[in-house]
Amino acid sequence: MKKKKSNKIVNNIKYPYLFLFAFFLFFGVLIYRVFYLATSTVVDGVDLQNLAKSRTTRTDILFAKRGSIFSSDGDVLAQNVSSYKLIAYLDESRTTNKNNPQHVVDKNKTANDLANVLGCDASEILKYLNKENVYQTEFGTIGKNINEITKRKIDELKLPGIDFIESYKRYYPKGTFASYSIGYAKNNEDDLTLIGEMGIEKEYNNELSGEDGYITYQKDLRGYQINGTPTVRKDAVQGKDIHLTINSSIQFFVEQALANQDVNYDWEWFNITIADAKTGAILATETSPTFDPNKRNITNYLDISVAAPYEPGSTMKTFTYMAAMENGVYNGSETYLSGVYKTQDGTEIGDWNRNGWGILTFDKGYAMSSNVAVINMINKHMNASMLREYYRKLGFGSKTGVGLPNESSGSLVFKYETEIYNAGFGQGITTTPMQHIQALTSLTNDGILLKPYIIKKVSDPETGNTFETYDKYEIGRVASSSTVDKMLQLMDDCVNGQGNTGSGYRIDSGELIGKTGTSQISEGGGYLSGKNDIISSFAGVYPKSDPKVIIYAAVKRPTDGSQKPISNAVKEVVYNIENYYGEDNNNTVIDVNEYKVNNYVNRDIKSVEEELKSNNIKYMFLGNGDRIIKQYPLNNSNITSLDTIYLVTSLDNILMPNLVGLSSREALSVLDTLKIKYKVEGDGYVNFQSIPAGTLLNSDMEVSLNLFTKY
Repeated sequence: MKKKKSNKIVNNIKYPYLFLFAFFLFFGVLIYRVFYLATSTVVDGVDLQNLAKSRTTRTDILFAKRGSIFSSDGDVLAQNVSSYKLIAYLDESRTTNKNNPQHVVDKNKTANDLANVLGCDASEILKYLNKENVYQTEFGTIGKNINEITKRKIDELKLPGIDFIESYKRYYPKGTFASYSIGYAKNNEDDLTLIGEMGIEKEYNNELSGEDGYITYQKDLRGYQINGTPTVRKDAVQGKDIHLTINSSIQFFVEQALANQDVNYDWEWFNITIADAKTGAILATETSPTFDPNKRNITNYLDISVAAPYEPGSTMKTFTYMAAMENGVYNGSETYLSGVYKTQDGTEIGDWNRNGWGILTFDKGYAMSSNVAVINMINKHMNASMLREYYRKLGFGSKTGVGLPNESSGSLVFKYETEIYNAGFGQGITTTPMQHIQALTSLTNDGILLKPYIIKKVSDPETGNTFETYDKYEIGRVASSSTVDKMLQLMDDCVNGQGNTGSGYRIDSGELIGKTGTSQISEGGGYLSGKNDIISSFAGVYPKSDPKVIIYAAVKRPTDGSQKPISNAVKEVVYNIENYYGEDNNNTVIDVNEYKVNNYVNRDIKSVEEELKSNNIKYMFLGNGDRIIKQYPLNNSNITSLDTIYLVTSLDNILMPNLVGLSSREALSVLDTLKIKYKVEGDGYVNFQSIPAGTLLNSDMEVSLNLFTKY
């Protein structure tokens, strides 16, 4: 009997075949993978070519410099200043030539030398230099925000391995000057780019920012460019300069007037806006409380002139009267009974004097700011659509497009009887100061409505070439000459007539005309009744014989509901403008030359002195150094032959300068530049300083200044 073959022998033959099959399968997959990697450009979603390039290619960003902002008369309102961050290279591999070391060689010497310049202990520097296994180090707050002078001192030490990273900070030379219009820009997270976040800085951020460039090249393992490899370069396009229509002198008059009233009165906010009567250019606009964009001490982020509409009150009566005239239904001699009017639903609407003045004409009703006059006019001769259509024709209910961000359209919602009457005297609807400025241009241009604007031009900072210009823009005719003449006569009577509501705005020349307004503040579906819960306003033209400026002013919650702060401020501004334009002015005319200030920082005093003398510019050196470290006014500022340039050569052995005659802004800028402590009383121009000019100063001294209103 034969024996069967063992299964063990079969299994011994089977397993080698399985191992052999697995080996060839793995080898096949490996060959396929190698072939796939060799022929494919994208593997597992990764672009291999780009990956290789990113590991061997370096791209450095060339940051564009942000453009500057100027006033119409050339004053620098916003500019970039260089700021440096100190760094130290610690990796010895940076040095390929021992005679030219590229890393920190002597840490103790480096720490001592830097500490002497930066004013700190060497130990603070050493703790950064003693870091291990790092390519480079920074120095915390000690090494940040280094200015040009300090950088130059460190450069002169010629310390191996010490370098700087340059960045730009935004600087506003005039501080609070027109801050809501200018706004501010702040550094992005990379600390090298600036982003506009308010005002012109925000609205024209793209134009101001320019376009970054770059340099691309092949790098080695240490990050250096490989010799012989090509470089691709795209230069940065520098940001454009923005030139505003703001007139520095008129803006100062407005700010000074607000500051003077702030001494005796309080308010929630107070805005004054001035426009060129013939073009619509905004010459000045300021809101109190203001802020310094260098410090960003902001209490209200809304620009009252465009972004925070409110119920305007009786200044709207001007446009209600114009609507009646343009629709052919106005008769100034028509009479009505003043005091209180009862609507069909029984609602009583009264004049501010609810006892009234008896029977009045519509003409007199305007001068007395009578609500009942408007109600009778609408009830007898007009309707909601007629009123709304004319308001819209003047630009109410729409953005003006003045050039400032976050502009509001306001609201013209009124339908029912009481709502229509209220709208006629400025309650229940909302408007902005800029809309009033726009509407008033029709009265200074024979019925032609102009668009207000705050940008004068956009230019190239390197070539000076102008990219865009802005000028007078006529929206269209909104009133006849007869309507304009009649309305100006009514505004004249309101201010200069006997016993009328605008008499508090009367000036000696009689050239200021306008309309007053007082509105209740709405809240929670009703109106507040407190004594302070009002918005007082004035909309006027100066001078009436040949209008040069349009003035709109409004104050919310003035102390005790007083009209004084707004009338005082408006009259002060007008008096100053009167002198500025030479109206009724007997002062002797002086020939004054104008200059643009150069940059004198880092220059030696001898060459600067020769340049200033050759141009007949008055100057004063402060300190005993041989080079200029600070100056006032700053580079590119406009000055005249009546002004003085202050040049700081050191902050030791400073003599007190003569500040008498300088504006408060100029005087305080000089004192801040010299780090002199001070106290100030009054507003306007310096007429007394407690420390005489020429006195040697020390850190304990404090100067007191007395200021006065110049005009």
